[in-house]
Amino acid sequence: MSSSSSFYASRPWLRHYRVPHSLPLPTLTILDHLERNARQNPQATAIQYFDKTISFAELDHQASCFAALLAHRGIGRGDRIALSLQNNPQFAVAQYGAWKRGAAIVPLSPMYKEEELEYQLADSGARMWVGLDSLFDGPAGPALARAGVSHILTTNENDPLDSRPSPFYQALAAHTPDAGHRLELTGDDLAHIVYTSGTTGKPKGAMGLHRHVAFNANVFRTWMDLTPSDAVLGMAPLFHITGLVAHLAVAALTGMPLLLFHRFNAAEAFRMARQYNGTFTVASITAYLALLNDPASHQGRFLKKCFTGGAAVAPSIPAQFEQRCAAYIHNTYGLTEVNSPSHSVPYGARAPVDPVSGALSIGLPIPNCDARIVDLQDPGRVLAPGESGELVLKGPFVFEGYWNRPDATAAAFHDGWFLTGDVALMDAEGWFYIVDRKKDMINASGYKVWPREVEDVLYRHPAVREAAVVGVPDAYRGESVKAVLSLKSPATAEEIIAFCRERLATYKVPRTVEFVEEIPKTASGKFLRRQLR
Repeated sequence: MSSSSSFYASRPWLRHYRVPHSLPLPTLTILDHLERNARQNPQATAIQYFDKTISFAELDHQASCFAALLAHRGIGRGDRIALSLQNNPQFAVAQYGAWKRGAAIVPLSPMYKEEELEYQLADSGARMWVGLDSLFDGPAGPALARAGVSHILTTNENDPLDSRPSPFYQALAAHTPDAGHRLELTGDDLAHIVYTSGTTGKPKGAMGLHRHVAFNANVFRTWMDLTPSDAVLGMAPLFHITGLVAHLAVAALTGMPLLLFHRFNAAEAFRMARQYNGTFTVASITAYLALLNDPASHQGRFLKKCFTGGAAVAPSIPAQFEQRCAAYIHNTYGLTEVNSPSHSVPYGARAPVDPVSGALSIGLPIPNCDARIVDLQDPGRVLAPGESGELVLKGPFVFEGYWNRPDATAAAFHDGWFLTGDVALMDAEGWFYIVDRKKDMINASGYKVWPREVEDVLYRHPAVREAAVVGVPDAYRGESVKAVLSLKSPATAEEIIAFCRERLATYKVPRTVEFVEEIPKTASGKFLRRQLR
């Protein structure tokens, strides 16, 4: 298949799914859409943070104040601003304010520990950090000092609910918007650098341009049939590519409210959705399981447009959720490098199951997406339907490359096709399935963990002689991290886990530890990870 249009044209039976074969390329950025909403619908709700309502006019005004602050500090086009926040309105204010100055954001997980933060701050060359004061008082303080970040603003989850503003809101109040601070922005400008693990084990910064973000936001709006009468229930983290595009960007593009509540909590998610008409969300399957297992799940019938991605989905879960909450969970597939989805089950359709692998389909290619299954050893050889190989992609959503990593960028492509590293197949009707992985990446609740990074920490423990880390099936998380160790001196599993917990984000910490005399290896000395799994 050479294009999305020819893919659908050759399969006329797919037409009844009412999905467009192609979409026009964006001429406006998401910032343009935010400012349009602020002009045309100033009092419409942009963000509902718990029970605090923030209108489009107010959000745009605060973003303009942040832009004035940046201008005063000499921060502008091409600079990077790091954000260590949960799902707080401050995230949107800082993002849009940065974009008004032509700067890019670097979303960082609040779960990162000191070394993780320091590396990504230094690698991105961030000039400013906006983050939670609890993080500044913990791992972020030393990391910021060593990374040489010169401008720091702290805030907390009670902003803007508290009458005593944090340094973040104090700084906004001290600056007056000026039209001269708003720089011209094009689709080719850098919007964000989102770090993702890679084959070297060190996270790489994936560069997303404004046209990438705007295109995939429009995919969500069109594919999921979203209108201003919908509301996004913000269950995905805003520091994740899903939250950036499927929550923030699509809300501004569509002109609908974004419902935020700091960190995911099933009971609060139900309350917010019920009270503020939350109809649409994209979340990890573990979040849906938490909703399903919450006592209030029988009240979840207001959610209508539910999508998931980032981890394998057992076919029974969407059926259970639909029976309990009257909404079917549509599977999607995407990567940080493709700025969220490349495939999705059309709204209203049901995903088929591959009879051989038992995998639930990830859906059909989104508009303008060229997708192929190629030979694992020869990516130039396209495979026939039913044959499994590597999924490769082309389209206006594929990232620009890795920040300051031209070699890694070159290795991620073959003849213009992005190599996903996932083993997939396409059936005769055009449905795609992820059936295995080419890489050894662990997918824990949608968060990607590269074994090498965890192994590097394990090797720093004085008792560890050899360390191999693998992903093992987990009924709740999809996969969890397991460490297989051979020791040179006595140690307990609890001691090893505690050692990792001090140095790694929680989702990277091994949940189980197994001790062996010798870790199985190939003749060349490589760990037999598949055998360990």
